[in-house]
Amino acid sequence: MTNKKYDSTNTGLLLVDPYNDFLASEGKLYPYAKEVAESVNMLEHLKEIVEAVRKSGIQVFFVPHHRFEPGDFSTWKYPTPYQLSTAKAQPFAKGTWGGEFHPDFQPQEGDIIIKEHWSQSGFANTDLDHQLKVHGVSKIIIIGMLANTCIESTARFGMELGYHVALVKDATAAFSREAMHAAHEINGPTIVHEILTTEELINALGGN
Repeated sequence: MTNKKYDSTNTGLLLVDPYNDFLASEGKLYPYAKEVAESVNMLEHLKEIVEAVRKSGIQVFFVPHHRFEPGDFSTWKYPTPYQLSTAKAQPFAKGTWGGEFHPDFQPQEGDIIIKEHWSQSGFANTDLDHQLKVHGVSKIIIIGMLANTCIESTARFGMELGYHVALVKDATAAFSREAMHAAHEINGPTIVHEILTTEELINALGGN
């Protein structure tokens, strides 16, 4: 249980990369995350959190990865091997089903869709910090994909900018149990203010 309170006066939910390619069973990347995702019941927890957050009046921010297009990174001076491999695989490609938001996580009126991030941090080279500030948000709850890449990088950047950061360890997944462990047991505690379960978060929202 947590004694922290998250409410609409200063809290925002960051829903990171809720694409079909990550969350749908037919998605390009879902098979890699399937074992971990199902072990923590990730999809159901994501739905529970979004429902509870909307009920509480907390602002929802969609934080999407760049939708890949042919030629991405081909003219970059220093693309990483990881960037080149993902560009080749074209997950969440622009104009494809995999690059659409999962049916259970469609933007609703009042939601904010942040400019797409090219690498891992939802803050770097986007308008996320600006949108949080103009909406009066000082506490962020981060859920979505992947735990050890975009979730961790966004959390780290948010902490550096002075936000109170909370992660929900069963509302994300990774491509291995080792990566999941590193995100929540090794790196996470050095970055964020709270690492919660879905049940603990919903209690903190006043849901139980």
